[in-house]
Amino acid sequence: MAKSDKKSEPLSALLQNTPPPPPPTFSKRLRNYFVTGVAVTAPVAITVYLVWAIVAWIDHRLTPLIPGRYNPNTYLPFDIPGLGLVLALVILTVIGALTANFFGRLLVDTTEKIMSRMPVIRSIYGTTKQVFDTIAAQNSTSFKEVVLVEYPRKGLWAIAFVATETKGPVAKVMNEPMVSVFLPTTPNPTSGFLLFVPRRDLITLDMSIEEGIKYVISAGLVTTDKAKEKPKAKPAQEEEGPP
Repeated sequence: MAKSDKKSEPLSALLQNTPPPPPPTFSKRLRNYFVTGVAVTAPVAITVYLVWAIVAWIDHRLTPLIPGRYNPNTYLPFDIPGLGLVLALVILTVIGALTANFFGRLLVDTTEKIMSRMPVIRSIYGTTKQVFDTIAAQNSTSFKEVVLVEYPRKGLWAIAFVATETKGPVAKVMNEPMVSVFLPTTPNPTSGFLLFVPRRDLITLDMSIEEGIKYVISAGLVTTDKAKEKPKAKPAQEEEGPP
């Protein structure tokens, strides 16, 4: 009888009778502090290291190209970090200015024609040029909005990015207007799948492209304030019935 009475007690009463967990030991607290310190400093340290390594790599290759009389490192007892990076920015800016006129564009077109006729190089050059043209486009419309799409089966939803309205041969064989959607993979959003989905099957999210990419990279752990807000429930329609 005592056993049945104990089982019939409500869950709240059983929880109140449960003793509190013991406080963490000194070694466990030290371990938690260490893990927290690594989580806080690792992103900053890795970012600083990568930036410094890239700057040092550019300096090592471009600084020797500066004539000795114009190189400040010749007159100073120490090397100026970032001098090669400044030179790279100047060179790229000058090249961009030269390609804006007629002769510069003629030179670029000639180079592209030569590259497109070389068997192996044309594939590498074409892919690389397409990627950098997309990144450097000032009014790029690569991704327009963040949406939810049912994938890989009905009832499961995944975050995707709307690229454009589907056109060309794919649109001709479809019976309704379709949308070209890029479905990224986690945690590497540079790879993924190209899907052609009817607009009515997409759910638009109140989220920017950058926020959507962060959401995918973090596997849903990093959310914005907008994403944390629960959507307001739509008012239910009044069902017709007997008064």
